Amino acid sequence: MTQTTVVAVKGGISSVGLGVLSPQRRLKPERARMPEGGFCCGGLQLGVSSSGLGVEMSRVRNGMEGIFRSREKGRYVRSQASSGDLEDVPSEKLQTRSSGAVLRYVGVACLGAILFGYHLGVVNGALEYLSKDVGIAENAVLQGWVVSTLLAGATVGAFTGGALADKFGRTRTFQLDAIPLAIGAFLSATAQDVRTMIIGRLLAGVGIGISSAIVPLYISEISPTEIRGALGSVNQLFICIGILAALVAGLPLARNPFWWRTMFGIAIIPSILMALGMGFSPESPRWLVQQGRYSQAETAIKKLYGKERLADVMNDLKAGSQGSTEPDASWLDLFSKRYWRVVSVGAALFLFQQLAGINAVVYYSTSVFRSAGIASDVAASALVGAANVLGTAIASSLMDKRGRKSLLITSFTGMASSMLLLSLSFTWKALAPYSGTLAVVGTVLYVLSFSLGAGPVPALLLPEIFASRIRAKAVALSLGMHWVSNFVIGLYFLSVVNKYGISTVYLGFATVCLLAVLYIAGNVVETKGRSLEEIERALNPAI
Repeated sequence: MTQTTVVAVKGGISSVGLGVLSPQRRLKPERARMPEGGFCCGGLQLGVSSSGLGVEMSRVRNGMEGIFRSREKGRYVRSQASSGDLEDVPSEKLQTRSSGAVLRYVGVACLGAILFGYHLGVVNGALEYLSKDVGIAENAVLQGWVVSTLLAGATVGAFTGGALADKFGRTRTFQLDAIPLAIGAFLSATAQDVRTMIIGRLLAGVGIGISSAIVPLYISEISPTEIRGALGSVNQLFICIGILAALVAGLPLARNPFWWRTMFGIAIIPSILMALGMGFSPESPRWLVQQGRYSQAETAIKKLYGKERLADVMNDLKAGSQGSTEPDASWLDLFSKRYWRVVSVGAALFLFQQLAGINAVVYYSTSVFRSAGIASDVAASALVGAANVLGTAIASSLMDKRGRKSLLITSFTGMASSMLLLSLSFTWKALAPYSGTLAVVGTVLYVLSFSLGAGPVPALLLPEIFASRIRAKAVALSLGMHWVSNFVIGLYFLSVVNKYGISTVYLGFATVCLLAVLYIAGNVVETKGRSLEEIERALNPAI
């Protein structure tokens, strides 16, 4: 879910976000060029250090154990009513001890996150070898299509995922999602020509687009209130693991040029496991109640939280849906006066995330570090990755304490300051003797700030603030805007840099970050410590 990973592959730093950069083209600040292979996009919080991942997973696991042994005290949230006024709404009941069983089903859902990361990263190391094998080694345009077709498919999948989740349910949508993921991986692995490869990448893109919508939706709906934020961060961590798995899978390529087929084929296994695992996973109780299937909802609640929580959870779910016998919302309903205000918040958060400059930082990270005397691309990637992992750890630990809104404001403020520092390091003559060091500091601080909030929070927050009637489609719409903005920014970013210069562009990004702070302060609601039903009633008092 959703931030950018910077990885060292074949001597160059490559960004693997919602697109992939070829590692074979290094950029210089004085002359920007579009890297071979496609686009760099932010939105998925990912790390690159295997040891860092191990530490983070251990920390999350220990944190989960501590949370499950504790009782969450009633808290207050600043909720925005439909009239636009902010009011304090007290928590209605103390949180009871949660069952660790929910972690198993979150793990199954996170197979979708692993596949998300894996399909994004797998082409990074394999592109050179598959290009020779399918006869496009000298055709940079077709290589770009092989990479960017995944993005086009993901846009379609993101918009489709919401409708599928509403019609068939969350678990069945996961199983349907496994079809394009598995077929796409198979076609890519067995492709003898570029047409088959592009079709395979397109299908895989549809699959990861659906995953980008359904994984955070399902996790938010089955997670106990007191750890919903932490489990949302685990989703992002598994995306990181998928990227890392793709990098590790590419290690044998130097010895076996045909290994790229195995790299793509490996993705079939988790696709099948996800489909089988969802056959044994409980459906979202919230979706079942919305469909009027109360007995099945009770069974799902027992499976997720245990019998002791059945009465409380069912009462809360029924109260949340009481008085609302409306059918699922249509796409046009999202733009109605009733829902547009909250839907626009979701779209705006992802737009600010993409316009905040994560692409620029990744594009120029190699050149920035070299200007400071750090010639090793691996060392540069390790520094950025360490900042990313540190930000992930901090965000995960604070998500359910400080809250989502606080982290967003802190994150964008830090990003604005870092962008200003980067801009000055390139242009202010008085800082010329220290420009390299300042540029490195600015880059690391920016990545740290991004991973603290702007990266992980939007995908976690949106399923929380959307009413149950529109939740799946609204999440899909927001993520669809995310993919589209990725494509547009990737298409025009370097042209703007060539015309105006990187320093001016950095100042523009700093301005966007400051505008994001103002927007978030006035429009985003805090959701920590609240059940989805309590949030929905606070935002829609009539329900």
